[in-house]
Amino acid sequence: MDTLKVNEILDAKGLACPMPIVKTKKSMNSLEPGHVLEVQATDKGSKADIKAWADSTGHQYLGTLEEGEVLKHYLRKSSGEEKLDKKHPNVVNNEELAQKLNNGIVVLDVREAAEYAFNHIPSALSIPLGELENRLNDLNKNDEIYVVCRTGNRSDFAAQKLAENGFSKVFNVVPGMSHWSGETASLNK
Repeated sequence: MDTLKVNEILDAKGLACPMPIVKTKKSMNSLEPGHVLEVQATDKGSKADIKAWADSTGHQYLGTLEEGEVLKHYLRKSSGEEKLDKKHPNVVNNEELAQKLNNGIVVLDVREAAEYAFNHIPSALSIPLGELENRLNDLNKNDEIYVVCRTGNRSDFAAQKLAENGFSKVFNVVPGMSHWSGETASLNK
């Protein structure tokens, strides 16, 4: 395949969530509208993260090419008329989630399966962000759903996606698993 014409290349190799998104956001801010950014990352979760971020900001996600360990994501900067960086309005902190755990709520963990395997809230349902759209039927629209990830970024995208699909009782948990002090489970316990 011929090299795609891009206006800027961002090297986010070796960085873990949320850094590829943080750096992508910064690079997009300096790009001209309509220009294309290539983000090179090695974090497997970055494919779903960058697509979800682009969807939530109005930028166009063009696609991802894999070259060995490197994922090359292509984004086109919006013209600016689109609403940038919308956030899911319903946010709770870790302590509020901990108090509700035994109240019949659903905890939805949208981190990658490997992140979930090593450390998760015991009752949490694992649906990685990249699979969420295809697994909406796994969830009940009438349930209270608390969405967690490592830092609150992926869970924000997931909460927006659920709200767009008719889920009315959705909460983004911030800061999420990076600061979770409640009970956890893992596959090796």
